[in-house]
Amino acid sequence: METNGYIVTMRKQKKPIQIKFLKEAEQYFFAQNEKVQERFLMLFDKTALGLKGDWFKKLKNSKGIFEFRHSDSHKFYRILAFWSSEEKHTLIIATHGFDKKRNKTPQREILRAEKLKEKYLDHLNEKK
Repeated sequence: METNGYIVTMRKQKKPIQIKFLKEAEQYFFAQNEKVQERFLMLFDKTALGLKGDWFKKLKNSKGIFEFRHSDSHKFYRILAFWSSEEKHTLIIATHGFDKKRNKTPQREILRAEKLKEKYLDHLNEKK
């Protein structure tokens, strides 16, 4: 499993929050135009600072899956993620991203994120 994806490290805190991209999330992020990327980076920063808002919400009917939300006049952009923890960092692991025309997150995308989460955690446990 690819776990060496793009990492965004945020401001220093007692236990810094990092946002780590799995391969699919990294590919989605870099496929977006610069304006969308900048908006997501701002959302990541706000989340890492401990701010709360509609840009990062836990999805109902999921097993610990959250979504970073951005929209413009054309569509909704989403990057799904979950929380994990290591000795020195708190991690938000971004699993994948997708575009949609309506605000509702398809259940198939939630299930996909849950499978990627399970695979990531299994891989992490194998290393121990």
